[in-house]
Amino acid sequence: MTHPNLENLHLPNDFVGGACDLPHLSILQAEGPDAVSFLHNQLTHDFALLQPDQARLCGYCSAKGRMLASFVGFKRSPEQILLICSSDLAAATLKRLTMFVLRAKVRLTDVTAQFSLKGWVGPALMQAIHTPALTAWQHRSYEGGDLITLYPALGQPRALWLGTPAHPGLAALPSLSLSDWLGLEVLSGIAQVQAATADAFVPQMLNYESVDGVSFKKGCYPGQEVVARSQFRGAIKRRAHLFMSHEPLVAGSELFLLPDTSQPAGIVAQSAPWSGRTVLIASVQTSALDATESVLQDSQGHRVSPIPLPYELRHDL
Repeated sequence: MTHPNLENLHLPNDFVGGACDLPHLSILQAEGPDAVSFLHNQLTHDFALLQPDQARLCGYCSAKGRMLASFVGFKRSPEQILLICSSDLAAATLKRLTMFVLRAKVRLTDVTAQFSLKGWVGPALMQAIHTPALTAWQHRSYEGGDLITLYPALGQPRALWLGTPAHPGLAALPSLSLSDWLGLEVLSGIAQVQAATADAFVPQMLNYESVDGVSFKKGCYPGQEVVARSQFRGAIKRRAHLFMSHEPLVAGSELFLLPDTSQPAGIVAQSAPWSGRTVLIASVQTSALDATESVLQDSQGHRVSPIPLPYELRHDL
């Protein structure tokens, strides 16, 4: 497939970034002597080796290896881990995780109301924390809260900041619109599982193994055999890619490869408005992207055009 004109993806030269509230995200807490070991046995990444200065991108899978939720997690203390996830999955995910606590000494709660959660992007972020470069999935203390670095988007550094509602936190920063944050979230190429896509993807279908969201060296977790088999037996037939559309498409929408509209070739994982268009992450059959003249569209005939991913897919795991 050929790439469209990418001019509308560029940010203004004077873009300084800023911070905004993130009402679409919730925060779950695992607390207790067994918090680390419990999550280590439930999620796709290694929490046993998680250091205080690190964060984790990870999935929570069914026994069939399909992601029921995804998280960005970090340790606030040796017995306290916070997990940031899509708000429309928070209650169901908390209920399901709680079912498996059994005798483990861990308490799982939704603590969203106890924190102020903000997204932070752009040069303002770099200037404030006095660093020339950021590495994704790092955790540090900042302004009385916790700063978690994310993958960049359009070359712009991004981070999450959590503090208490009473703390002024990042109030002095320029204001960033939630729309801009959501667009950059998509353009980072990393989709977050939400209600419309729960149970639809194994982690590799969203490229999680290529963006440090899966550990293949840890022990068992729900769906681990399926995830490992997909990786090492060459069974990955779908990959996440970025696309642009002139029409709005929403998560969960099916995409079809013309001229065959009988079977979907992909599913939209996440989307957001951007510069009068829609940018989206879709998990698409690898064969559908091989042909130069291939055309993808949704069930209403709205076509999508591919955008280059901002990272390379890994093949050396």
